[in-house]
Amino acid sequence: MSFTADRLILFGATGDLAQRMLLPSLCALDADELIHPDLKIIGTARSEMDDAGFRDFARKALEKYLPADRRGGMADFLNRLSYQPLDATTLEGYEELAEKAGRTGNGLAIFLSTAPSLFEPTIAGLKHAGLTTGDVRIGLEKPLGVDLESSREINDAVASAFSEDRIYRIDHYLGKETVQNLLALRFANILFEPIWNSNYIDHVQITVGETVGLESRVAYYDDSGALRDMVQNHMLQLLALVCMEPPTSFDATAIRDEKVKVLRALRRVAEGETVTGQYRAGAVSGEAVPGYDDELGKDSDTETFVAIKAHVDNWRWKGVPFYLRTGKRLPKRITEIVVQFRQIPYSIFDGRGAKTQPNRLVIGIQPRENVHLALMAKMPGLDRQGIRLRSVPLDISLPDAFKGPHRRIAYERLLLDLIEGDQTLFVRRDEVEAQWEWIDAIRARWAEEGSEPKEYTAGSWGPSAAIALAERDGVTWHE
Repeated sequence: MSFTADRLILFGATGDLAQRMLLPSLCALDADELIHPDLKIIGTARSEMDDAGFRDFARKALEKYLPADRRGGMADFLNRLSYQPLDATTLEGYEELAEKAGRTGNGLAIFLSTAPSLFEPTIAGLKHAGLTTGDVRIGLEKPLGVDLESSREINDAVASAFSEDRIYRIDHYLGKETVQNLLALRFANILFEPIWNSNYIDHVQITVGETVGLESRVAYYDDSGALRDMVQNHMLQLLALVCMEPPTSFDATAIRDEKVKVLRALRRVAEGETVTGQYRAGAVSGEAVPGYDDELGKDSDTETFVAIKAHVDNWRWKGVPFYLRTGKRLPKRITEIVVQFRQIPYSIFDGRGAKTQPNRLVIGIQPRENVHLALMAKMPGLDRQGIRLRSVPLDISLPDAFKGPHRRIAYERLLLDLIEGDQTLFVRRDEVEAQWEWIDAIRARWAEEGSEPKEYTAGSWGPSAAIALAERDGVTWHE
């Protein structure tokens, strides 16, 4: 929809995400004059407070989570804010919220940063107050359900009030610069696209490693686990961007059409193609940490680590394995994509005692945003004892390559796109449901096999079975 919102309602405005990401992102956008000076931001949550109280709450969050050099004009930003306490589970209070927001839905954007169980009653309340018709769009924070059935229930509830072109499902990974740069790397350079297929690529690895444990997500994580928390959304979106065919344009519909084709082409995993784990006491970065059960305070069979060998059954990727790995309490915080190319078909250097290594492309997403391409080169010398070759890196550190005033938070772009109405970096319903269909099949296999997570020591790269998952194919995880 081609309108720019002049009002933004934030549900869950006193929550952790609002404090760490949403309010700092909006303040940073305001400081850079990227949002209209008349945009009003209305926060709502259960907490009882007035406008002044919410502004003070927001000020403390900004001082804690937003770098000092990005707080320019913070006082002006705080003046945009107002607040309406609301119990989202009952219709009472939505009329007052509508009054605070200006009654009509025209020119309104809504962001739901709440538990998925509140989505349905929230939609009902918004409809009751007349805040779903006209120029109004809604953003939904994950998780969107716990399986395909619950996801459809949520999507049906939202669709009862909003058409698909007004629904913005957030996966914050899609707001990261390096993730978007993956599209530029593939489709703005003739160097890669002709060899981006099974003829030249041996395998692909995607790793999302976390050093943290449960932190403040105890109840959610134990009900979710690594598969639903990370693989279902972030990792499958990365996989889709790696595998998608060239879209016809940089347009929301064209890009999402190609992503959903990949997700539908995912082969169901077979026996022995997944490994799950749960961390035990160990040390991360030299600091002793407890095991998962100790941290949780009870026994649990929830997986904190998962490794998967996946396949995309289409013309481009037939026969290329995709190794996905994610877990908590791993040795380092990292998100990266490794594209391993095939060995050259014939080496002219074998007779001179020189060994070649396949080229490798590593796309770092966090904590370092970089692109690393390993190329073979001759080492300097007279070569009296034979030619010596070595793999040398071609490194592009994106923050260094593009010097700018500051590094943006992923939510800055996503919130701005929600306000302005650009769906390119948001997830469509058919994508979400294709992801859940694949994930549900994995969980069904685990239940059928009665599999339980294997133990791994905190600070390691997961269970040894995950190493074997790759090594039996002659593949070594990139570490």
